[in-house]
Amino acid sequence: MRRTMIVAAALVLGAGAVMAQQDVAVQQDNLMRSQAKSLYTVMLKMTKGDIPYNQKAVNEAIANLEKDVATIAKTFEVNPKQDVVNATYGASPKVWQNKADFDSKIPPVQKAIADVKGKIKDVASLKAAYTAINDRCNDCHETYRVKLK
Repeated sequence: MRRTMIVAAALVLGAGAVMAQQDVAVQQDNLMRSQAKSLYTVMLKMTKGDIPYNQKAVNEAIANLEKDVATIAKTFEVNPKQDVVNATYGASPKVWQNKADFDSKIPPVQKAIADVKGKIKDVASLKAAYTAINDRCNDCHETYRVKLK
């Protein structure tokens, strides 16, 4: 009976650890999706003319990016050692192998956001802002993001 209890407890702890790792991976994925929504679904689509220019939506996108980017280092503290099921992109193990370099990519993104905040007034200035921010995001994506499918 005691052995059964120990085995059951080990299984519960193991399942809990797997679920915790998946929760971390989901949090990381959700953060990246939130940023993608602001940058690509709002800003990029406006620059391409896919959706009409909307100053309020631009301001919200910039505010959301500013908030989200500030949480990247903390959100990626723990390596979940697995990817989100059916995710298109995931974090490379390089994030945790060279965390200092990964974290060093965040301030340039924050600076790019700060540099354009309050200065976007039309599609032309939005295009310049989008390019500045996206280029800094891609500095990290080139090394630390992997395509899963």
